[in-house]
Amino acid sequence: MGREGLSHLVKCSDHLDIVTLVRPTEKNRKMMAPYIDIEIVWGDITNYEDVKASLEGVDYILHLAALVSPEADGKPELAWRINVGSVENILKAIDELGLHQVKLVYIGTVAQTGDRLPPIHWGRVGDPIKPSIFDNYAVTKIAAERKIIESGLEYWVSLRQTGMLHTGLVSTLDGIIFHQPLKNVLEWVTADDSGRLLANICTKELPKEFWRNIYNIGGGESCRKNNYEFTSMILKTIGIEDIEKIFEPNWFAIRNFHGQYFLDSDILNDYLDF
Repeated sequence: MGREGLSHLVKCSDHLDIVTLVRPTEKNRKMMAPYIDIEIVWGDITNYEDVKASLEGVDYILHLAALVSPEADGKPELAWRINVGSVENILKAIDELGLHQVKLVYIGTVAQTGDRLPPIHWGRVGDPIKPSIFDNYAVTKIAAERKIIESGLEYWVSLRQTGMLHTGLVSTLDGIIFHQPLKNVLEWVTADDSGRLLANICTKELPKEFWRNIYNIGGGESCRKNNYEFTSMILKTIGIEDIEKIFEPNWFAIRNFHGQYFLDSDILNDYLDF
């Protein structure tokens, strides 16, 4: 989501000055090389001084950094340090730098509401927060979101991201694909739409009532698929017409994942037109 967001933001660089905090790895330096018109702060989101250096004088903060599943599942302490510690660093920097009118955009996750298999597969913001058992990623995102809600900031928003369609999806080689029941549902959104959403937050004149709220990100009716339908669709893109010739049903979990169809994803789209 961050990469797509940056690609949309740079299209608005004639009226936006962009600063981004990036870990100084060889991979990241190569990835960021084409972005010659933005300011890059090389550092780590878990290092307070790096965070503070990247936030001086900003009007918007788009907080996209996270350690996500499946890596977060195997590294719970690191996940907490990144996902919760980063929010603590940002809020501390906002206070020390006097950025009391800054607009903070936090990215949450549909995983915060946990297992929602049919017949309770329709949901909305305000539904119970109940992460799936052993979902360390969801737990850290819940804790981080709570810190933002209770921060006292005048302008904050939490956008709970759903399953995101991106070009690397078909190359996912991890057992997490079997954690999701075949009858599990998700209302997907594309990476491109997610990036456009971020740019629109920074460029649209949004009413005050938009802020201090939580929204579900979703692609609407056409993006609602159960896992059997979705996996079948993805396999067809690589020439596999019959999912049942590849997978056995009993390879998949029968509960304890996350996902829902949203009753309210249209609200965010009405604001941001993504």
